[in-house]
Amino acid sequence: QVQLVESGGGSVQVGGSLRLSCAASGPQYDDPPYVMAWFRQAPGKEREGVAAIYTGTLNTYYAASVKGRFTISRDNTKSTLYLQMNNLKPEDSGRYYCALDFHGGAWSVVSTYTYWGQGTQVAVSS
Repeated sequence: QVQLVESGGGSVQVGGSLRLSCAASGPQYDDPPYVMAWFRQAPGKEREGVAAIYTGTLNTYYAASVKGRFTISRDNTKSTLYLQMNNLKPEDSGRYYCALDFHGGAWSVVSTYTYWGQGTQVAVSS
């Protein structure tokens, strides 16, 4: 089992910044995950992939709507995932989830991921 705990959400004005963190723990986390990602879900909408990092290649991927504004990273201890969000827009509002899997799959597909956190709320106001 792997436990994922997100933090760092909050309320900001348009153009502001937030840094989300996702702390991973659990006995299975001794093995390196294959892919880690951030998803978000706004009320009444489907959960969508925001960004992902493949831990072997360190390749990163972003949704078109956040490219150039968000940066995904993983710390040296490999136990925390981050999402730096700059120039936030109202459409970035929603609940942000950290996800992880030990096998392959398309990064932006929800079913790729076995483990999920409970999420952290982000609200961007104009």
